Amino acid sequence: RNFKLLPKASVLDFSASLGNLLPSLSRPANSSRIFYGVMFDAGSTGTRIHVYTFIQKDPEELPVLDNEMFHSIKPGLSAYADIPEMGGYTVRQLLKVAKKTVPQLDWKRTPLVLKATAGLRLLPPEKAQALLEQVQDVFDESPFFVPDDSVSIMDGTNEGILAWVTVNFLTGHLYAETRKTVGILDLGGGSTQITFLPKSKVRVHLYKLIYFQYCYPVSVPVPGYAGYKLCYQEVLKVVKGIVHQPYELKNTCVLYAFSYYFDRAVDAGLIDGTQGGMLEVRDFKKGAKEVCNKMSKYRPVSPFLCMDMTYITCLLKDGFGFKENTVLQLTKKVNNVETSWALGAMFKHFQNLKIH
Repeated sequence: RNFKLLPKASVLDFSASLGNLLPSLSRPANSSRIFYGVMFDAGSTGTRIHVYTFIQKDPEELPVLDNEMFHSIKPGLSAYADIPEMGGYTVRQLLKVAKKTVPQLDWKRTPLVLKATAGLRLLPPEKAQALLEQVQDVFDESPFFVPDDSVSIMDGTNEGILAWVTVNFLTGHLYAETRKTVGILDLGGGSTQITFLPKSKVRVHLYKLIYFQYCYPVSVPVPGYAGYKLCYQEVLKVVKGIVHQPYELKNTCVLYAFSYYFDRAVDAGLIDGTQGGMLEVRDFKKGAKEVCNKMSKYRPVSPFLCMDMTYITCLLKDGFGFKENTVLQLTKKVNNVETSWALGAMFKHFQNLKIH
């Protein structure tokens, strides 16, 4: 369990400090300058590359986020803990996407950054460091601009904050004078974050829960000992009372949910994989029951879908304390850009590099 409270000013000041570099969402005609940024997301279950294209027409105006090129590969770097050279190889393969997207003349001035999340945070330090060194070697051999601290493990707090920045930027709320923002729910392979700006003008809260680290034997279910109810009881043991319930969040803002929330909702047939959609917490509960109860009768297409859907339901209801009619906006992209912390992290690096 690792809960952290951040002063409200820290997020608002960060958003304000981006005012001179955050791109706008419209595309100007006859753009005079194009620049790029490459961000690697080294997650628990896969490594992803985001290549962002920005356009700036006037040095006195905000640049424009033109598009994102996205590609991913599985498994994640942590799967190569014992053969770190293979981890470097996967990053080298993904780097080809950047070379194809960014014009060769711009390679030397395009920043190249990799941030690892829970997958590497959970590894023994020496194994995580060996993987980072392999990635650093790949970066140093590349023709791109490699800033200081370009390869590192990101703290879970920043993961939540930067995802919040990404979604609120893409939805246009970072520019709103009313300071009305949306909250975000991110569920990865090794951690989960909930980040929001409450009505209370005291703090911005970020709650981070590391996935419960228990070993469960996997076996063929015995008749009468499977199904939603029994699965829920097991999950409840590691969620109830462990996750802090953000009471200030209830009914205060729109919530965007992505990553595994989105993926499992698609797998369960609750939303369209392209369009996404709005769901109530009770929809996850209903979907979990249907998936789990079918397992006792039919061979499951996705054997872990019952556990995942039950975990999500329990996390939302008994973990975060949401009511069954709480509405979540399930989305993978906003304005054709991935909803993740990666864009927010790219902005932060531009800020550090004083790129405007």
